[in-house]
Amino acid sequence: RTLRVAAGFDVADNEIVRQCEAGDLVITADIPLAAEAIEKGAAAINPRGERYTPATIRERLTMRDFMDTLRASGIQTGGPDSLSQRDRQAFAAELEKWWLEVQRSRGQM
Repeated sequence: RTLRVAAGFDVADNEIVRQCEAGDLVITADIPLAAEAIEKGAAAINPRGERYTPATIRERLTMRDFMDTLRASGIQTGGPDSLSQRDRQAFAAELEKWWLEVQRSRGQM
């Protein structure tokens, strides 16, 4: 299904979090969005196949804030590398792993 939201800063993210429930999967490279989804009991995976956990998301938030501080002071930090075939494979593997966990938890395997 398609959902449209009003334009604005973090409007879409806020709606995703509002609708997110325990057991859902959120695919995002947005660290704060992933953190909020995890707080609500959802799983979060980035497009490179890294699953965020309560432990790793804190570290990622800290690093994100540090990089924001560097950029604000004028230091150019660059962006992430382009999505590679290896990243796509890692994502597919992590997605399948999550799906199998969901199926097992529901007794469907």
